[in-house]
This record gives sequence, C-alpha cells and structure tokens, in this order.
Amino acid sequence: MAVDDWEKRDMHDGIRLTPRERITLLRIEAGLRQDRRFARRMGEAGHGASLPVAVVLLAVASVFVAVMGIRTSDPALLWCFALLWPLTLVQAFRLLCRGTRPRPRRRTRARATPWL
Repeated sequence: MAVDDWEKRDMHDGIRLTPRERITLLRIEAGLRQDRRFARRMGEAGHGASLPVAVVLLAVASVFVAVMGIRTSDPALLWCFALLWPLTLVQAFRLLCRGTRPRPRRRTRARATPWL
C-alpha cells in the first residue's frame, strides 16, 4: 500500500498514523496475509485454481489409464487406474463441497428498506 493510500485511509478515519506506526501496521498485515489458516477463517482466502486443475488432470489421467489398461490388458495400468480413480473422486467431492459452501456476502451499500 502506498503512502497516498494511507493518507486517504487516515483522512477517512480521522486518525493520522506516524510513519513508524504505518510500517508496523504494514508488517502486521503482511504477516496476516501469509497465514492461510487465518485467511480461511476470515473468509478472505483466495480460492486458487489448484483444486479444479487437479481434478481435471486426475480425471484425464484416470480415463487415459483406464482406456490403455483395457486395450492392452496390462495389470500395471489397471492397478494405476485402481489407485487414481478413488483419489479423483475424493478431489472431485472436495471441489463439489467447496462449490456448495455458502460464502460470506460482501457488504456494498446499506439500503433504506429491505424491499428496494
């Protein structure tokens, strides 16, 4: 955050911070941003694309191994499929659960009446 942003924040709150207090606050905020568990609790964790990508890659690998295992009748490929498929299902279930979990709403503007 630039100093100009801090000045805008200070003007909004009506409280001015010394440069030392600003640096300390920036360090605290940076430390909190790095704590993934804290961010998850606060509902601000950025849900990366790693889980959907993992599910897609596991599904593609499972289908490929299953098709090749059936075509060649190679027991090693069939065992690879037997190991990959449950892992794919577990990750897909996690993705489904994450997609159906209610997310905290971001507050925009307070409306005068609830029906407007």
